[in-house]
Amino acid sequence: MDDKECIWFAVCPMKRFWEQGKIESKWIENYCKGNWNDCVRFQKEMNGEYHPDNMLPNGEIDGRLD
Repeated sequence: MDDKECIWFAVCPMKRFWEQGKIESKWIENYCKGNWNDCVRFQKEMNGEYHPDNMLPNGEIDGRLD
């Protein structure tokens, strides 16, 4: 597990959804400030691949997020 937060955290929609109380803190702890190398969003961003804002770090699309 990496001690640093993800380089994309400040601009990631997950941060905004977490601050708005729309997602549980486990997503931030386990991915954004944890094992962000396993984050599908991180991988797609690094590869320049499109990914929707409502895609969770595990790759699941959550239709409740906007």
